[in-house]
Amino acid sequence: MSTLTAAKWALDTTHSEITFKVKHLVISTVTGKFNKFDAELESENDNFDGAEIRFEADINSIDTNNEDRDNHLKSDDFFNASQFPKLVFKSRSFRKFGENEFKLIGDLTIRDHTRTVELDVEYGGTVVDPYGQTKAGFEVTGKINRKEFGLSWSAVTEAGNLVVSEDVKLIMNVQFVKGE
Repeated sequence: MSTLTAAKWALDTTHSEITFKVKHLVISTVTGKFNKFDAELESENDNFDGAEIRFEADINSIDTNNEDRDNHLKSDDFFNASQFPKLVFKSRSFRKFGENEFKLIGDLTIRDHTRTVELDVEYGGTVVDPYGQTKAGFEVTGKINRKEFGLSWSAVTEAGNLVVSEDVKLIMNVQFVKGE
């Protein structure tokens, strides 16, 4: 009788990025990222179907290339980084439905609001790098409504347009390294 041992994969943060995009004044898009984040993936098979995934980002590492905007995002109008310093995601399911396509469903917690979200995942493949490490790459995309997570600050222009859209696009390009 054999028992399966799940392989543990750690995030290779030097080859990963966590970004988001939000419409500003309805006419342009602002891109931001988190500079400090971590994730783990645990899978009982090489095709990752059914893997368990955990992710967190440090809110104080938010970076939109504008210090004033970053400070506003860290304030209570948005993330309230002093009281809620982490954004956390924990998977409920990771299911393969195409050759390199997965649906990732899990609980995302921002501030003190937890919502179930569904994300699309494209598997880029698994390779052994020049140092003998086995690495797997994924692109994760999705969209959330920021107001569902307590990020409810809003303003309206004279023409009646929202300054910041409620919809936020998530784009994560991540690389994991297989543990020993």
